[in-house]
Amino acid sequence: MKVFLFDCDGVLWHGNTLLHKIVDTLDMLRSKGKQIVFVTNNSTKSRRAYKKKLDSLGIPAEVDEIFGSAYSSAVYIKRVVKLPADKKVYVIGESGIEEELESEGVRYFGGTDPEERKVMQEEDYTNFVPDPEVGVVLCGLDNHINYRKYAKAFQYLQDPNTLFLATNVDSTFPNKGKLFPGAGSISAPLSYMSKRVPISLGKPSQAMMDAVEGKFQFDRKRTCMVGDRIDTDIKFGIAGGLGGTLAVLTGVATEEDILNAGPEGAPDAYLDKLSDLLR
Repeated sequence: MKVFLFDCDGVLWHGNTLLHKIVDTLDMLRSKGKQIVFVTNNSTKSRRAYKKKLDSLGIPAEVDEIFGSAYSSAVYIKRVVKLPADKKVYVIGESGIEEELESEGVRYFGGTDPEERKVMQEEDYTNFVPDPEVGVVLCGLDNHINYRKYAKAFQYLQDPNTLFLATNVDSTFPNKGKLFPGAGSISAPLSYMSKRVPISLGKPSQAMMDAVEGKFQFDRKRTCMVGDRIDTDIKFGIAGGLGGTLAVLTGVATEEDILNAGPEGAPDAYLDKLSDLLR
């Protein structure tokens, strides 16, 4: 393998806690001439914010080595969908999505706007008029999700011409050794009420794989995906035809999950923790 695509949460760290000898492990790979790319489904942080987190944990990295689902979504909207200049995005999510949309010159509203966090009042039901400029509803992990946001997004999604996108559809995400609701848990109620399934721009979506390959120009057969989830990380690598997939047991997947995944869904190898590569 010449290129290693790393998931972050559950592989490199838990919350703000770096896992065992991660820096040493990454340094070892770099010393052998391996290219490292950080591929994360966490949409709450932009690439620049992720760079700051990597720096704070002592992990050397450049912004261009980071590819998150928020950036993937912004690239998809701008360069694939080519959203017209007179259209904008309604965002359910955090500042990471907003920063990446801004980096691509995409107009948006919603997101972290304090007005979006207010409780619905009786007059809101009467006064709400859908904005005709909305062309996309983009849903990511939102720590301030509420009824108002769901109500507005539902109104926009009743227009069949409005695209329904999700940064990713992870059911959970690991933090501080525990599991919490993921971005898929935020978009699921919208799917239920609108009877529409969002296009996902995170792992295991191959739209994300194509975007990553397009940016980094690597040979898939000499690239390895490293992750802690069978249904996203490992599936992402297998579906993308990568030369290798490696799972670690420091996040979501258990050894039982891996052994029961079957020949078509199991990783090529698995380790208790990433630093076992140092042995």
